[in-house]
Amino acid sequence: MHDPTTSLTVLARRIRALPPSLGPVRLVAVDGHAGSGKTTFTARLAEALGGGTPVLHLDDLATHDELFEWTDRFRTGILAPLARGATARYRAYDWTARRFAGPERALPAAPVVLLEGVGAGRSALRPHLACLLWMDLDRSDSWDRGQLRDGAGQAEFWTGWMRAERAHFAADPTRPYAELLVRQSPLGYEVLPGPHGTD
Repeated sequence: MHDPTTSLTVLARRIRALPPSLGPVRLVAVDGHAGSGKTTFTARLAEALGGGTPVLHLDDLATHDELFEWTDRFRTGILAPLARGATARYRAYDWTARRFAGPERALPAAPVVLLEGVGAGRSALRPHLACLLWMDLDRSDSWDRGQLRDGAGQAEFWTGWMRAERAHFAADPTRPYAELLVRQSPLGYEVLPGPHGTD
């Protein structure tokens, strides 16, 4: 019988064996279309890597007005401290209050740091990544899942989002540069060599 944890266990071992890519950190990005399952997969990968593996969600850095224009904020607030081996600190964007709010969050310079969100594999970040994974689910299927998840109340947001995501990936595609593709199945995840893989 297929063990759904096997591929994650193997992937975690492979990631831990990679050389650091940002100071002492192996920065691993999980990209894909909105609704493709990035958050759930990344949580399970973090578990496979061991308790305490930090995860940064790009939804915490993006805003209504800057869906994809968060690169400078990421570079100064996240990349710079991690490269020094220091803890990065940031406040998450509150999508209801439409502002950065709440207590400051800490992102330690751990051996592995996971970054998940649409655009996590953008060209400006790729030089700092130890590995780039792409959730390999078709755009229309991903968007259908995302809209079902978020409900009718978010229909107007999704209209703008789909236009912005399409423009982002047209200008700065991620999938061609992914080392690994992740496909979800009823039994777990299948991890395959990506277009930029060396396997």
